[in-house]
Amino acid sequence: MPVKVQNDLPAKKILEDENIFIMDENRALSQQIRPLEIAILNLMPLKEDTEVQLMRSLSNTPLQIELTLLTTESYVGSNTPISHLNQFYHTFRDVKDRNFDGLIITGAPVEQLPFEEVLYWEELKEIMDWSRTHVTSTIHLCWGAQAGLYYHYGIDKYDLPEKLFGIYQHTVHHRRVPMVRGFDDYFNAPHSRYTSNRREEIEAEEDLMILADSDEAGVFLCMSNDGSKIFVFGHPEYDRMTLDKEYKRDVAKGLDIALPHAYYPDDDPEKRPILSWRGHANTLYTNWVNYYLYQETPYDLNGALPPQFVNARKA
Repeated sequence: MPVKVQNDLPAKKILEDENIFIMDENRALSQQIRPLEIAILNLMPLKEDTEVQLMRSLSNTPLQIELTLLTTESYVGSNTPISHLNQFYHTFRDVKDRNFDGLIITGAPVEQLPFEEVLYWEELKEIMDWSRTHVTSTIHLCWGAQAGLYYHYGIDKYDLPEKLFGIYQHTVHHRRVPMVRGFDDYFNAPHSRYTSNRREEIEAEEDLMILADSDEAGVFLCMSNDGSKIFVFGHPEYDRMTLDKEYKRDVAKGLDIALPHAYYPDDDPEKRPILSWRGHANTLYTNWVNYYLYQETPYDLNGALPPQFVNARKA
């Protein structure tokens, strides 16, 4: 993937060591094309890990992508060095007058709080409202998906009796929709959350279409009919060892945490986890970039967006 990033972003070196093509600023300037502009609102505590995971997930398209990393201004976590945030991240104030082809709103470890008690909820509401008129299509991930459903449709989350944690099999629906083009009938994906959304409430919303779900894990993927809002309730971007790190972190804290479902061979946490979701994760992001950004976005991103685009998303 020709993703354009700052030359000194640490994630660039990690991905290059994995033989994933990351384009630096100098190479990007030599190509006479307009890159797709994608912003990532990174709400995860370990921001550098999430950068690598999402850049890896976006790595299978021939289109040039320019990433803008965003963080909240109203809350600054303590798990990522301030020097990293100052060097590589922007706030909404920096970009609110720009248009983007795509936006990714990540999950966050605040899912058991009411949305209104999240410290940056008002700022996130402003960003989600802005995305209606300044972004062609937005992917909401995990808690970000729950926040998006609540803000855009008034669909609230509810607490699960125990953490949904592990790798679950999902069934594809509406196979002719481009978002799931190339998917098998069944696919695996990671989940790691304490809350969920009720399928019947999503089904009752006429503007939403469920594209994949699981008997055990519930709805995995749904989207608005026009493709401007896409909700992914799991973590397809997770790498092989992410759930392993989460599990061993919680064990070290003395928390009552079950083994991740269908993750370790023979349910033995000393064995290397099985990677069984990468292919469909790559397909999901490739479909989004191709069908919902490249095929839909205006070429002149700096000019005014077409009135029909703005009016449709304000509705």
